[in-house]
Amino acid sequence: MNIIFGPINSRRFGFSLGIDLSPALKQCNFDCVYCELKQAKAIAKMDYIVGVKDIIEQLQFFLTKKIPFDVLTLTANGEPSLYPNLKELITVLRGLKLDKKILILSNGTAVLNEKQFNALLDLDMVKLSLDSVIKESFLRINKPLKEIDLHLMIEKMITFSKIFKGELIIEILVVKGINDNEKEFKALNEVLQKINPTRVDISTIDRPPSYPVKGVSEEKLLDLSLFVENIPVFIARRNEKKQNMEFSTDELLKMLQLRAQSEFDVKALLSLNSQAILDNLIKKDLVKIYNLGGVKFYKV
Repeated sequence: MNIIFGPINSRRFGFSLGIDLSPALKQCNFDCVYCELKQAKAIAKMDYIVGVKDIIEQLQFFLTKKIPFDVLTLTANGEPSLYPNLKELITVLRGLKLDKKILILSNGTAVLNEKQFNALLDLDMVKLSLDSVIKESFLRINKPLKEIDLHLMIEKMITFSKIFKGELIIEILVVKGINDNEKEFKALNEVLQKINPTRVDISTIDRPPSYPVKGVSEEKLLDLSLFVENIPVFIARRNEKKQNMEFSTDELLKMLQLRAQSEFDVKALLSLNSQAILDNLIKKDLVKIYNLGGVKFYKV
């Protein structure tokens, strides 16, 4: 059974070596409409549990191959925070002193369990999903276990963000006809201002989903991203369609003052001449480069 997989070259997090905490089957407290795994009833706890010893043995075997990677990612066929030995596993991983950042990809419910909440505080990066802050849309998209309270989850995310010393990423996945509108993103923005994450990732469906739903265009993602204020936004692009936009020095400064741009935005949007102007602004220390959760952002 393969618990360790990768490394995968992720634009969001660099070269990621994955640890699958549910390698045999889907075990999740959501049944999201966009999930690429087959539909399955949401569960409160894992029935099939891999041992911490088995995980570490596979990881140590991989490390003997000396294959480089940037981040060690805790994930699952389902929700990794349902793994009951999460705190123990993180402690052991820390003890290995790998000099690698440790990340978890959670659907957001990790903050609802006090034990798992505290376990996450020992990580370098935490990714929490928050597809909607409107209850009706949340239920339609994520199909959560009945006892999961969206309002409480949001409050716990806000509390977690205030305590957590690492990098917090909030991910929003946009589903056509459900959370792809101004009302949704204005409500999301209001909550995001309270959470104040390191960055916000906005994406849409790009793999065959388990339910008959559709994604939206990249242009739509860009339009929706403009509702997110004062927080760097990373848009997961499916194709890097070069736009070759020309900006003057003043125009670039104004844009980067209003909104940080990721390295992928720069490559996709700016002409070579505009990129040269940006390089010059960086040399003059008028534009700063920030590494936010493994992605470079440019900002005045």
